[in-house]
Amino acid sequence: METFEIRDEFHLNGKPFKVISGAMHYFRVVPEYWRDRLEKLRLLGCNTVETYIPWNMHEPHEGEFDFEGRLNVRSFIQIAQEVGLYVILRPSPYICAEWEFGGLPYWLLQDPQMKLRFEYTPYLEKVDHYFERLMQEFVDLQIMDCGPILMMQVENEYGSYANDKGYLRKVAKMMRDYGVQVPLVTSDGPWADMLENGTIPELALATMNCGSDIKENYEILKDFHGEKKPLMVMEFWIGWFDAWGDPGHHQTNIEDAAKELDDILEQGSVNIYMFHGGTNFGFTSGANYYADYAPQVTSYDYDALLSEWGEPTPKYDAFQKVISKYTEIPTFELSTTIKKKAYGEVKISEKVSLFESLEDISEKVQSPYPLSMEDLDQGTGYVYYQSNIGKKRKVEDFKLISTRDRANIYVNEKLLFTQYDHEIGKEVSFDLMDEENNLGILVENMGRINYSVKMNHQHKGIKDGVVINRAFQSGWDMYSLPMDNLEKLNFEKDWQKGTPSFYRATFQVDEVGDTFIELDGWGKGFVLVNGMNIGRFWEVGPQKRLYIPGPLLEIGKNELIIFESDGKATGSISLLDEPDLGVLQKK
Repeated sequence: METFEIRDEFHLNGKPFKVISGAMHYFRVVPEYWRDRLEKLRLLGCNTVETYIPWNMHEPHEGEFDFEGRLNVRSFIQIAQEVGLYVILRPSPYICAEWEFGGLPYWLLQDPQMKLRFEYTPYLEKVDHYFERLMQEFVDLQIMDCGPILMMQVENEYGSYANDKGYLRKVAKMMRDYGVQVPLVTSDGPWADMLENGTIPELALATMNCGSDIKENYEILKDFHGEKKPLMVMEFWIGWFDAWGDPGHHQTNIEDAAKELDDILEQGSVNIYMFHGGTNFGFTSGANYYADYAPQVTSYDYDALLSEWGEPTPKYDAFQKVISKYTEIPTFELSTTIKKKAYGEVKISEKVSLFESLEDISEKVQSPYPLSMEDLDQGTGYVYYQSNIGKKRKVEDFKLISTRDRANIYVNEKLLFTQYDHEIGKEVSFDLMDEENNLGILVENMGRINYSVKMNHQHKGIKDGVVINRAFQSGWDMYSLPMDNLEKLNFEKDWQKGTPSFYRATFQVDEVGDTFIELDGWGKGFVLVNGMNIGRFWEVGPQKRLYIPGPLLEIGKNELIIFESDGKATGSISLLDEPDLGVLQKK
């Protein structure tokens, strides 16, 4: 039987052990590439891989669990072991990770009294039910059972959210009750009260998250421990994420990052965040909100050691050189051959307007008042709201109340204006020109906030109502649009220029390879490749092309479906062999 213990240092099978780990999220990488990425982590010199576990993916609707395909965490852990890596799991109900709602499922918000991440009984009961099912996937893969799992984390950066120690202890107890035997850890920033707020030293080792000033922050962690314990940076931030509207792709200085890594390993252990970032497929990217709403782009490249598409970067080489000072670097041949392919220009062959498709892909819900996305039992995507607003006249005061995140407003299926972030809730006036007028509002969930105190207010769609000339409008038809059933589209129906629409194209593949879709001239929307949503695009950038992993393609005929919400589309797209993340030119 193998053992892993926390003493004055980490001990593996009774001997001191330096954890040299890299972060990779199985749910951000197609399963066909897991082994390739893990082999590259081992070749870097790392002995461990770390991953979060997203509750909202594994229990997308309450009581319905999914551990198949890209969500087969058990298979990911087993492949890591085959490659020669140990595993750190972070199954905390909240993960942040720049992920939709920080990994929390939307249906928690169906409780109007919900208190997230607190000792609130209904919340804890739902965590308990999830853990009961989740732990079955890997409790037999812990190190004492000859598996690769060394440690698991309780919650995540809790000290930057609250200081409810009763909650943390109950989460830790649930983990133990459902079979977790390996050491527990917490991770928090070393600033202000974060370590004090977010730790339970009697139950879990405190580790820290930071990207610089390692020597100074280690001293803070030593003082906090009060005795000799292992020092570990659980998230060594070596890059950063991008948000829509950023001036360019974030990059960090390679030499500075390598020096900080050396400082970490000189005294302790590390988990490099991120070793490989991967992709926010579908509607999975989250958002931050400080002064402004900042939803993350589809790419989670993170300026990591491996690019979004899995290629080693110059930072990889620099880190490998540092790691070689502390351990032997293995050598072996990679088992997966990956090519990049340019399939060229692809012509759009069919198109249909959303307004013509509503009844095909959604069932109408009627209510005197608008219902939020959560009240419609919908997690992500869009909602279309429709109401008859009567005769020709001037609307002097139009306002959306408690609406998120972006709304296109139509009268008689013609776009009047769009509101986003701070614009929502502002008064707008306009003239109704026809004898009868139908109001339409397409509201997009661009990602629930994944960090900090605004997480408690993440209802999407229209929560409170629509004001027209100082009174709430009643009588609504609503169409939920999670966009998960687009095989039901009928492209023989009408298309109107300037309306939100679906576009279909096919292309031939003689040799499968990774490719990148460029949508120059397109506005905002998302793309399906052979039925899989590969993520959002938006003309504001910085990301200009979406990554299509080769395993999503097939020899022969392949299908693209593009939804564009703003009436901006061209007659073609391009499939290229190079990415474009909107990288800023270095001065």
